Amino acid sequence: MSERSLNGRTILMSGGSRGIGLAIALRAAADGANVVMLAKTGEPHPKLTGTVYTAAQEVEDAGGKALPVVGDVREEADVQRAVDAAVETFGGIDIVINNASAIDTSPTRELQMKRYDLMQSINTRGTFLLSKTAIPHLERGTNPHILTLSPPIDLDPKWVGPHTGYTLSKYGMSLCTIGLAAELADAGIAANSLWPRTPIVTAAILNRGGADRAATARTPEIMSDAAHAILTRDSRTCTGNFFLDDSVLIEESVTDFAQYRTAEREEDLRLDMYVSGRVVTS
Repeated sequence: MSERSLNGRTILMSGGSRGIGLAIALRAAADGANVVMLAKTGEPHPKLTGTVYTAAQEVEDAGGKALPVVGDVREEADVQRAVDAAVETFGGIDIVINNASAIDTSPTRELQMKRYDLMQSINTRGTFLLSKTAIPHLERGTNPHILTLSPPIDLDPKWVGPHTGYTLSKYGMSLCTIGLAAELADAGIAANSLWPRTPIVTAAILNRGGADRAATARTPEIMSDAAHAILTRDSRTCTGNFFLDDSVLIEESVTDFAQYRTAEREEDLRLDMYVSGRVVTS
């Protein structure tokens, strides 16, 4: 990887108590970044390890500075409080990471409307709200970026049909990337999306009985390394992209993808949702 650094830059992230979000935060912390986490997990989850406080301690231990904020990305007051806390504590905001997301891949007939509403309000609305609220500070930030963990928009019915409700919410996040990239270009604020080419092993996936996915997956570190590469690129020229993790790393001259593999063999890796083509193995 290159010597580009996030040292001294302030990141505001939704979620991040565990999984991909925490991996991204720890990679930034290794540079000496400031990480503000807005997450609901003030108390331990009955089935998942980690809270916003334990995540903040990990960030500090990794060399960064952390500010945990217990709140809900769906609530305007909580989002404003997180933005204000970031500015008061660290003097501004340079990066927004829209990491928080809800998932329910039930088909339309079976999807409860309360679950549909939850996905829409966290995924699409939360992305819009956190980004919108931080814009005045991003405009004064250093190499400002908005990075959203959402997929490339592919209207092939094979992606939309099996789980229309979930796809609507994730594509809504991706539409935010397209819109914000165009709207904020003159301000020099980048907006990009990042998505894994393969499934990523997280506690949440394993908790949902995803051991079979874990056998065909990669670790969260491939996403954190890709995010680091994007966030250290020039915000005026790197914007409006739908990135896949391994493609970003190839551009950074990474050739060893075995380091990210949890699958026993490279040929066991499979493509994640919304991704076509083939798995990059070297």
